[in-house]
Amino acid sequence: MNYDVELDDLIMTLVKEGGSDIHFNVGNFPTVRVSRELVPLTRKKELTADDTVGFLRSMVGEKAFTGFVIKQELDFSYEHKKEYRLRGNASFQRGVVSVALRLVPKVKQIKDLNLPEQLMEIARQKEGFFIVVGPIGQGKSTTLASMISLINSESRRHIVTIEDPIEFLFDNDKSIIEQREVSIDTVDFPTALRHAFRQDADVIFIGEMRDRETISTAVTAAETGHLVLSTLHANSASQTIDRIIDTFPPEQQDQIRVQLAGSLLGIMSIRLIPRISGGLIPACELLLNTGAVANLIRENRTHEIDILIETGMSEGMIDLDRNLADLVKRGEILRESALERVKNKNFFERLIQ
Repeated sequence: MNYDVELDDLIMTLVKEGGSDIHFNVGNFPTVRVSRELVPLTRKKELTADDTVGFLRSMVGEKAFTGFVIKQELDFSYEHKKEYRLRGNASFQRGVVSVALRLVPKVKQIKDLNLPEQLMEIARQKEGFFIVVGPIGQGKSTTLASMISLINSESRRHIVTIEDPIEFLFDNDKSIIEQREVSIDTVDFPTALRHAFRQDADVIFIGEMRDRETISTAVTAAETGHLVLSTLHANSASQTIDRIIDTFPPEQQDQIRVQLAGSLLGIMSIRLIPRISGGLIPACELLLNTGAVANLIRENRTHEIDILIETGMSEGMIDLDRNLADLVKRGEILRESALERVKNKNFFERLIQ
């Protein structure tokens, strides 16, 4: 099999069908994900162990493949025809190689993604900490890329991104953008983040906060005159704050609460929901760090934050259940799709009556 030719055909099929992912698994047909559903490409042949290795080698080269065999895990990016960019993961399962590819969409504007316009004001801030959370594949990186694009188009700032791997590629507009990839351009997230202080950065994007050291340095960066954007795997704004605090030992938690209360701009939780007209549309929860929110963080009363979100519409906050109800009433999503994601079913039902 000519893996370069086959890969080209598979990627172009994915693009044509409006899909998001391709899976290469031994014993299965190459499979694409379209509108959240897995679709096997039965016109192709079932993949062998040699095939999955062949596709991976075609994308990453021998040096990276040798490293993968040693570490048995690999995150990578792949650029196809200088037009399409994909994020990949390779792993072993039952002794054979599996590969998953995700198509990275073109950078879009905040309004084109149906995201809250409040994000534009956050992107225009000179300093502070903004976090986007949610499960994998819900548009966290896409959201932050749209904010970076806005900064790039409007102001002269030095933007440093630290990613594993790099997903969206940016061309300098008014800003200078440096994109650093972990294991290629830097050893790890904490090292790159510490050095960003010496690189005269105005904006720092951290692809994912994975450990205490990264979180601690990110908070410090936000306190010292940088706009810091990052992602975290959490389900809600209040849970995000608890997860950040719980990362630290008990004797450090009061200090990190004070730092977070002073530096946080906001937290957005995002879910992508099938749209009645086709495609996906985001439903969001948005917490903005008002004086009342900061007090709750300092006083370890994060369980009360949900109430402030529910009642904070006039301050720009967005309650997830209200957002879901609005999407249902506008005919964007099905009631059943919303019910799978609501926090308070009874409250949601009252909203859509």
